[in-house]
Amino acid sequence: MKLRIDHVALWVRDLERMREFYVRTFGGTSGALYHNAATGFRSYFVTLAEGARVELMQMPGVPARKPGDMTGYAHIALSAGGREAVDAGVARLRARGVTIVSEPRETGDGYYEAVVLDPEGNRIEFSA
Repeated sequence: MKLRIDHVALWVRDLERMREFYVRTFGGTSGALYHNAATGFRSYFVTLAEGARVELMQMPGVPARKPGDMTGYAHIALSAGGREAVDAGVARLRARGVTIVSEPRETGDGYYEAVVLDPEGNRIEFSA
């Protein structure tokens, strides 16, 4: 059996703001709003250029994750294609006011990466 990651799902507080961030910042394409009137659940799928998707979800009663909480979800890793693309991407994100957690660097396991935050503090790893 061959498997691949279809999507990463995030519970969010501000669904529209987060959709706008993933569309504008990473060039994603948003699907239509899904709304389950019985439960209040709402979500968007945002598809990135190479087909990976981020599902942004919101529902009354789901407790907000505390900033800095390191249990469960850790990060989304987006491949930029190469070192130059990581450097250029970080420069573009910085100019847009995106929080840069770690500058581009080579990690001990051989990746070239930087880490940024989305508007709700979720980590996004930009890698080569």
